[in-house]
Amino acid sequence: MTPVLLIAAVASNGVIGRDNALLWRLKSDMAGFRAATLGKPVVMGRKTFESLGRPLPRRLNIVVTRHPGLSLAGAVVASGLDVALAVARAETLRSGATEIVVMGGAEIYAQAMAFADRLLITHVEAAPDGDTFFPLIDLSVWAGRDISAHPAGPVDDYAFRVVEYRRAARSA
Repeated sequence: MTPVLLIAAVASNGVIGRDNALLWRLKSDMAGFRAATLGKPVVMGRKTFESLGRPLPRRLNIVVTRHPGLSLAGAVVASGLDVALAVARAETLRSGATEIVVMGGAEIYAQAMAFADRLLITHVEAAPDGDTFFPLIDLSVWAGRDISAHPAGPVDDYAFRVVEYRRAARSA
């Protein structure tokens, strides 16, 4: 089975956004996001897709929506996460991509957490008011290791650290 990666930037209070927008600018983190997702199928909800303003290039964009018949230029539309993951798995076989990336929003993350093998979380050192939250990372299920740390600076609104979490072995 193709591994599933959840990727997100999460504030110290669990916030990932407000009014369908990010609450920070972390240009240093964007290079890591691009490297982690390039050439892989990316699964997201409709609001996340709309917030991007365009499909992500060099990635199959798969959008989960409850709106039957919706057509989005540059994206494959899926009626549910199960359909989106099936499309993504077919794409990995076709393209040779090594994993499927789930990139939001909150409802999609919550549904996908059970299927995820790996989390790549940018922990943002801020606690903004928000209306969208990342699911709690249960440390009895996930083991984390720091990848990098970055201070706030000219291109980054806040300090942040990137942590890779791997799921503990699943029992049979």
